[in-house]
Amino acid sequence: MDRAQKEQLVDELGQIFESSGVVVVSHYVGLTVAEMQDLRARARDAGGAVRVAKNRLAKIALEGKPCASIADLLTGMTVLTYSEDPVAAAKVAQDFAKENDKFVILGGAMGENVLDVAGVESVSKMPSREELIATIAGMLGAPASNIAGAIGAPAANIAGILSTIEDKAA
Repeated sequence: MDRAQKEQLVDELGQIFESSGVVVVSHYVGLTVAEMQDLRARARDAGGAVRVAKNRLAKIALEGKPCASIADLLTGMTVLTYSEDPVAAAKVAQDFAKENDKFVILGGAMGENVLDVAGVESVSKMPSREELIATIAGMLGAPASNIAGAIGAPAANIAGILSTIEDKAA
């Protein structure tokens, strides 16, 4: 890898650290290619991504970024799982770690907040952005349906009374 490629990689990693809602750092010693592809596919399906990068280049990319304090986690064979959704990457990493002993979560960052292993686990248990939006939409829709029912009920009652009066008159 020549200098220009390294500079490009540092820029890409810098973008990842700046724009991601969450970055999870893990060790992946002993994972097979198939297991790594499975992790990448899960992350992609959740709206995230997985990146293996040289620790030294990642540390350079971290300089001046809000999550620069995770540089201490970058030792050994590390992999970065990240997503714009603040929960997706943590969920993917946590679920994969439960199924695979060779994948060990070291910690991560959520904006300026550094997460330890317990922090990553806590974030992974939070509802995702889509789940929150669906919950809020359901809450907003419920009062509207109640109002529509309340408005429609008197009209139905009046129609029933008129129908009864017609039947008696005839």
